[in-house]
Amino acid sequence: MNPAEFANIARAEQKFWWYRGQRKILHGLLAPLLPDRPIRHVLEAGCGTGYQALCFAQQYGWAVTALDLGWQGLMHGRELGVPRLVQGDLATLPFASASFDAVASLDVIVHFPRGQEWRAFEELARVLKPGGLFIVRVSALDALRSLHSEFAGERQRFTRRRLSDQASLAGIRVLRLTYANCLLLPVALAKFRLWEPLSRQAPASGVQPVSGWLDSLLHSALRAEAWLTGRGIDLPVGQSLVLIGEKPV
Repeated sequence: MNPAEFANIARAEQKFWWYRGQRKILHGLLAPLLPDRPIRHVLEAGCGTGYQALCFAQQYGWAVTALDLGWQGLMHGRELGVPRLVQGDLATLPFASASFDAVASLDVIVHFPRGQEWRAFEELARVLKPGGLFIVRVSALDALRSLHSEFAGERQRFTRRRLSDQASLAGIRVLRLTYANCLLLPVALAKFRLWEPLSRQAPASGVQPVSGWLDSLLHSALRAEAWLTGRGIDLPVGQSLVLIGEKPV
């Protein structure tokens, strides 16, 4: 990822509508899968600033190891007080096989060159214990690539089928797979396919504050999606894909 994006994320991720909404969707998807599942040691691979690792620890009581390739994100994690920070590569994780009860990688695998994503899936599956939970979120659909995608260093986007196939090839059984950020798709298409090409702007971060009323309006769309997906409804299209799977015993 573009190192310059870490500072933007650190300023925005606690309150910005997209991050709040994505957390609500993710936690809603996890809720029915966690009871009676013995999860203690968790890896977040590609932790960025470490804030999501703190959220996992606070909400579920997990002992989260937060790993990132770049020191820029880990510096923010240190300031936040994330207790288990590790600098390492998702493609060659520095952990023994079957070390974790759950693994998570959120919006990271899209930074792998297309054709190399299998390395991340295999490594995540390798360090996951049999019966463990596998959590991945990625950007979806090439038609939704934007100036923000270019600025952040995104190298690929996924379809539902391609994400499912990659998980299956790594030996992961898919439990839930849904698109997210669906209701705002018309706005996204208008912005990314019409406005951005016509305006000829340079690539720039999309993680920028907006007015309070707009933030609330955008967040309400993701909150509605969290309500739907939390009740077992998989969304047919969207700007993101969320996969939750399990490593067979």
